[in-house]
Formats: sequence, C-alpha cells, structure tokens
Amino acid sequence: MDAESFRKHGHELVDWMADYFTEVENYPVMPQVKPGDILKQLPKSAPQSAEGFDDIFKDFKDIIMPGMTHWESPNFMAYFPANKSKASVLAEMLMSTLGAQCMVWLTSPAAAELEEQMMEWLREMIGLSENFTGVIQDTASTATLSALITARERATKYQINEKGFKNERFVVYASKEIHSSIDKAVKIAGFGIEQLRKIEVDEHFALKPEVLKEQIQADIKLGLQPLAVVSAIGTTSTTAIDPIAAIGAICEQYNLWHHVDAAYAGTALVLPEMRWMAEGVESADSFVFNPHKWMFTNFDCTAYFVKDPSTLVNTFAIMPDYLKTSVDDEVKNYRDWGIPLGRRFRALKLWFVIREMGVEGIQEKIRKHIALGKWLAEQVNEHKDFELLAPVPLNTVCFRYKSASAKKLADINKEIMNSVNATGKLFFTQTSINGVFTLRLAFGNTNLEAYHVENAWNLIQEKAVEVMEKYA
Repeated sequence: MDAESFRKHGHELVDWMADYFTEVENYPVMPQVKPGDILKQLPKSAPQSAEGFDDIFKDFKDIIMPGMTHWESPNFMAYFPANKSKASVLAEMLMSTLGAQCMVWLTSPAAAELEEQMMEWLREMIGLSENFTGVIQDTASTATLSALITARERATKYQINEKGFKNERFVVYASKEIHSSIDKAVKIAGFGIEQLRKIEVDEHFALKPEVLKEQIQADIKLGLQPLAVVSAIGTTSTTAIDPIAAIGAICEQYNLWHHVDAAYAGTALVLPEMRWMAEGVESADSFVFNPHKWMFTNFDCTAYFVKDPSTLVNTFAIMPDYLKTSVDDEVKNYRDWGIPLGRRFRALKLWFVIREMGVEGIQEKIRKHIALGKWLAEQVNEHKDFELLAPVPLNTVCFRYKSASAKKLADINKEIMNSVNATGKLFFTQTSINGVFTLRLAFGNTNLEAYHVENAWNLIQEKAVEVMEKYA
C-alpha cells in the first residue's frame, strides 16, 4: 500500500469510525451469533496473493462486525466498562503510526518524559500524596503481580531473584471479595494458592480487619511468613470498599506490603467528595487503578504507583550490554519498572484525554454515573418485587427479583437476565453474593445518559412480568 492509498483508505476508516460512535447504541449490544458462526466464514489458510483493501474492509463489515459485542454502547452494562473517548482513539492512531518501542529513555525520550509527567498529573488528580511515584502498565493484573513479586524480593533482600526459593513459606491476604487476578498473581509469584488467605467480610462486603489480624497471628504461630495484604477500593462483584486505614495499620505492625487494588473505582477519586474511600492510602506501599476502565482512555492503560520505586527497580532491572545507554544515570528507564521489556506509548492517550476533557469534564461524567447508580438503587428499593443485595457506593447495582418461591428465585432471575439480553437492547450479567444468584448492572460508558439507565430498568421490569407469567 503506497502513501496515497493509505491516505484514501485512512479517510474511509475515519468516516466509518465517526459513524460508529454516532450509531453504536442502535446495534444489538450482544451479537446474534452462535459458536462457530464467524469461524466458518474465514478461509482455512492464509491467502497466497495480496488482496485489495476494499475487499478486506468489506469482510470486516460483513463478517467481523456481526460477531462483535459492543462495549462502546451505552447499553453495555455487563462488566466494568472498557471505556474510550474520541481523543483517546485519535491518540491510539498516532501511537500506531509512530510505532515507538518505549522500553528506555533513549528509544523515545518524549514518550518517557510524557509518561513521567502523566503519572504526576494522575497522582495529583486522584489525591495521592507526593510520596508516590507512578508508571504505566498494561493491566491491573500485571501491576498486582509486580507488587507481590516486589514484596517477595524486599522481604528476602532480593535473594529469590538470585537463588530461587529455599524454605520461604510466604502468605498473602485479601478479602473473600477480591478479584481473581490476585489468585493468579499468587500462583505465578510462586507462593502457591494454598498460601492465599481469603478473609471474611462484613455486611458491606468489606474485609474485616480484626479477622485479618487474627489470621496473621495464627499463621505466625504455624511458622509461616506473612508477606502482603491486597485491599480493594471497589471489589468486582459489588464495588465494596475495604477499610484501607485499618488494614494499613496492621500491615505496618507486622511489616507487610500493602497493595491497594482500585482498578475500577480508583477513577472516582478525582472527586474530592469520594476520597473517603482511600482514607489511609498514604501508608500503602503500592496502588493501582485503570484509566482504561472509567477514565475514558481506551484499553490498555493502567496507572501503578509505588511508595519506594527503588524496590520496584531492584526487583525487575536487567542490564545487558545491548540495553546500556550513556544517560542511564540521568533518566527513568521504564523497562525496569515492570515485567515486560517492550512498552507501548500509552502516555500519549492519557495526555490527549486529560487535555481534551479537562479535569472538570472527567469529574462531571463520574458524578453523573454515580448519581445514576444512586437513582437506580432507589428504584429497586421502592419496587415491591425487587430487592437490593448490596450497598451502592458507586454505580454498580446488585439486585434480584424476589416475588417468587425461594426454590425458583435463581432460575427466575437467570431467565429475566437472558430474556433481556436476547433483545439486543441491553447486555448485563450476574454475580453471586453469599451464594445468591444476583443481577448486576454496571454502567459507566463515556456517552451514558440518564435515559439509558431508565430504559434498562424499564426493560428489566417488563421482562420480569413476562417471565413470571410462565410461573403463574
């Protein structure tokens, strides 16, 4: 493809992209396909000869688009959003065009220094203390793994990196509501899943500090080595808020690494009135949140902050001769601040989004989403046939239909959910709370308006009536 052809097709794609942003909520949120429908339309082997771009783009529209779930739709309320904004998409286009490999300062000085400044912007925006220093990672899963490996190396004076495990019997703690990425990180870091303690939660589904302390003491008596606690600001099922200050005090008492997972809810800290969620976070060792979830920056872009960056660098630094540069002592080489060597120019997306929206624009959208969460919670509470199953501190609402025999409630709620999703007008999912099948509505799309939430609630009520007619 020559430059002029690229220009022509590029304009066509941008026109299509602009139309998509305008029309996306008219698409069925979930694709109306069955397993294998897309695969059987794809050739079994790669083409031997070049194909025209017009044909490729036509197949994209005819084969790929009918099989897409539209995360960009404001009617997508199934999982925490993978948000984006138009400025973010344009920045991603520039990132792809530049093709920069941002592993060290010298490979792209502007990328390294923009990342450094963007992490300062984010730190200030969410109210973290100046004691934290940040780096952009791909996902919160990677950041949490980095935190646990760093905790491991700090505790052993970096000897496991050098000599491997000997007789260490480390234990990691988190609430029963913690994200599954913590389970995976405990496995990958070499601790073993049996060494992850899931601590009981209170009526708000937040970790109980007194139970945490009792478990730490019990493990010490068994000759085990308590290493780290992962607390949550916004658990996945219910967006529960762990008591960060109380957990931090326990971590300081027993010299444990305290990692705060705020992957989704951390964006709400841009609102001064929501910073109660992070009370005590200044004592934590590390903190993570995802701008690619609720700060309108397309995937992937995770903000990972550490209190002592030297522990991070000492854990991950590798210095082969071919990576040494003349300015290593003067700059931050972010390849040493995490697991991968290769790094994308993610800071560019943040720069575009924050400048195009402004802090006030971001705050306005987050306030709107939280207010809609409160509104829906009130509607559920006031309805005689529905009930809330968890507090609603943010914009994730957990509820169920209740006006039926106990034995059939799970089946009825599942059928309501499936009936709603089959319309293509809304996509939402379920969770389990204390073993109860729970409907879960999570909304935070960039272009979400009140009528989207109102329509979702009306549709759920409508389908509940239809389902219950079958059980009458």
